Amino acid sequence: MNSGTASFDELDRKIVTALMANARTSFAEIGTAIGLSATAVKRRVDRLRDTGVITGFTATVKPSALGWRTEAYVEVYCEGAAPPRRLAEVVRNHPEITAAMTVTGGADALLHVRARDVEHFEEVLERIRVEPFIRKTISVMVLSHLLPESPEAGATHAAPDDAANVRREA
Repeated sequence: MNSGTASFDELDRKIVTALMANARTSFAEIGTAIGLSATAVKRRVDRLRDTGVITGFTATVKPSALGWRTEAYVEVYCEGAAPPRRLAEVVRNHPEITAAMTVTGGADALLHVRARDVEHFEEVLERIRVEPFIRKTISVMVLSHLLPESPEAGATHAAPDDAANVRREA
């Protein structure tokens, strides 16, 4: 990835918008829509990838089709000041955590968790809570998605067959 700053113009914005709406849109289709050749669109997409503006292409999948039927957001409260690097190490050990971020406010971090069912979710919570620096968690279960086309409503990976046993021995 090129660390230098590159210009990002209105045509780039239109290309990115088209790819965000449907990453399978061909360069020719995008070019027709914005007045560029397919080759020019490809060059711009390559540049946007090289400079880190476009970081990848994914498929959005209905989570329940992959075995994820329960979803929650978990606020994590730590003893003292747990460094983000340490929190990142912990969340990487839990395949059920699909997103994690440090946040402002009372909580130190917010986790997006997907599980097969409520029992599996409870087991995930217990694995998170055994970390010595985690003081408490507060969970909010998702009932439905008000914006079903949003990325948060989809899934990017399947439920592991042995998710209940992941890292238990550690």
